[in-house]
Amino acid sequence: MSKVSNRTKIASALVGALALASSNLVVADPLADAQKAATQIHSEAAASQKKVDKYFDQAQDMLFEYSNVADQRESLKAYNDYLATLVADQDNTMKGIQDDINGVDKLRQGVVPLMFKMVDGLEKFVALDLPFRSEDRHARVENLKNLLNSADVTLAEKFRMILDAYSIERDYGNFVDVETGKLNLDGKEVLVDFFRLGRVALYAQSLDQRTAWMYNTETKGWDKLDDSYLRDITKGIRIARKQGAMDLFALPIPAAEAAK
Repeated sequence: MSKVSNRTKIASALVGALALASSNLVVADPLADAQKAATQIHSEAAASQKKVDKYFDQAQDMLFEYSNVADQRESLKAYNDYLATLVADQDNTMKGIQDDINGVDKLRQGVVPLMFKMVDGLEKFVALDLPFRSEDRHARVENLKNLLNSADVTLAEKFRMILDAYSIERDYGNFVDVETGKLNLDGKEVLVDFFRLGRVALYAQSLDQRTAWMYNTETKGWDKLDDSYLRDITKGIRIARKQGAMDLFALPIPAAEAAK
């Protein structure tokens, strides 16, 4: 074989080898690009997942915060409703108080004349009643009369003291009582024990227990009692002073017509 032929073969072989090598390079470049693209996609996907996780956590936090705010809103609403109820009740109470205040003047206009009538009636009653504890009773009436004209005492206190005076007078009629005092007889003063049976009758007995009298509601004087009553009056006086046991005793009493 000639040298030209061998050279041709060698050249052909080199050309084939280069062609094959060139063909491998062409195939290898798309694969590397695909791997590179896949790696980039995975990286971007991981970054995206991080962002998604971050946004999800933020959304959860916001949801929890919203839930707390909603609960607080409900609590505040309930509290505001409660306060509104209290305010409405206070408004009603204040209205009632204001109405009472507005009615004070009218009440005063009615009470003041009533108190004067009550004191005047009490004074007349004491004057017409049996003459027992006269000094205390007349002094109480005078004190009430002065009290009505005093600016230092409230209206309520004045009314209370008038009621107290009426209560004392009422109690006088429920008990027996005895007190020592002076009885004026024909210009002479005699030291006696005054014995009272409620408001039914009033008696007087000398301290030596030798003489006794009964008050006459018609003549406004004292009638001497028969000596037969001395023992019973003494017994009644001892009972009234709690110096003797409860017992029966007989004494005359004014007629029903005279006792009125």
